[in-house]
Amino acid sequence: MEFAQPKILWFLLLLIPLVAYYIYRSLQGGAAITVSTTDSVKDAPKSWRYLLRHIPFALRCIALTLIVVAIARPQSAEHYTNTTTEGIDIVLAVDVSASMLAKDFTPDRLSVAKDVAADFISDRTGDRLGIVVFAGESFTQSPLTTDQTSLLTMLGRIRSGVIEDGTAIGNGLATSINRLRESDAKSKVVILLTDGVNNRGEISPLTAAQIAKDLGIKVYTIGIGKRGTAPYPLFDERGREVDVVEMKVEIDEKILREIASLTGGEYFRATNKQTLQAVYDQINTLEKSTVEVENRTLFHELFLPFVLWALAALLLEFIIEKIVLKRIP
Repeated sequence: MEFAQPKILWFLLLLIPLVAYYIYRSLQGGAAITVSTTDSVKDAPKSWRYLLRHIPFALRCIALTLIVVAIARPQSAEHYTNTTTEGIDIVLAVDVSASMLAKDFTPDRLSVAKDVAADFISDRTGDRLGIVVFAGESFTQSPLTTDQTSLLTMLGRIRSGVIEDGTAIGNGLATSINRLRESDAKSKVVILLTDGVNNRGEISPLTAAQIAKDLGIKVYTIGIGKRGTAPYPLFDERGREVDVVEMKVEIDEKILREIASLTGGEYFRATNKQTLQAVYDQINTLEKSTVEVENRTLFHELFLPFVLWALAALLLEFIIEKIVLKRIP
């Protein structure tokens, strides 16, 4: 309970001098009758009327207290919060070609990309996210969903070598666009991560980018890999690592920049885990979900019970004083 006019409660301090004056008057004695002696009555037992003589004053004080509280307007407050979230649909397109196993990141590019993407997914509460993987071809690892647990599980299952090798950037982007094509979200985003040059696929990267632009889909592109050369593992026919060789890092940054520019996104280059984390943090900042919070408070006036109890106290005081405790005029 709270009060609309709490300063009115200061009037309750008036009770202090009233009580003090009443005590003073009681000690001084009230009306008196002159008699020759009180010896015959001084030891007489006190009646119940004598014991009730202070009740009227107590009821008057209670009534005054209740009236002051009522004037201060006691209220109960109900607080309502309406939250409207306008989320963003985001597809993470991840390159899973063999080159993503390069060891210029520890333990390799793909593992680091998955770790950083997991942090990004955990931060996007309320958004729908999906995952697309691509190499020589592409497929949907997870459709759009707000279930972060499911997303993180599907992200953890991403492996290199499960589909034909190569780098089909256009196909990866086209599959991501297809996941967003029927989305009714006001903001649709693709984050495409790759470490190579487009060398496979039926759709060119710029054709896919044009489709994304026409559908209002923004594409952020990330080139992952150190500059110069990097250690690439070699595998035998059984998939066992047999050697590591230094090979030149080739990322088609020109195409990635054009894709980002055409769709209104940005291109980033990540040369280590820290810069990759910074890239995702920046995208996280650029693509903020809209959250509208409306706070409303509904007040209920509670003064009426206090007024009724005050009237009841005054009525009871009148009955006790005028009927039960009859005074000598």
